[in-house]
Amino acid sequence: MPRNKKKGETAVKARVNESCIGCGLCVSTCPQVFEMTDEGIARAVEGELSAEVAGAALDAQAGCPVNAIEIA
Repeated sequence: MPRNKKKGETAVKARVNESCIGCGLCVSTCPQVFEMTDEGIARAVEGELSAEVAGAALDAQAGCPVNAIEIA
């Protein structure tokens, strides 16, 4: 179900790229968006991030030691 956006608001999505080393920092910073896979690397939830978790996802991006988190 798509969320209602205010005029001028853009959708924000998170992605973990192939640089991930599986340190788990993103998961501990923002478990609402990131989780560890069975392969030992992180992945982000599918779809748009709510305003409530977008800030925490940005904190996880800033803390990633290998710049594996992309938020757009």
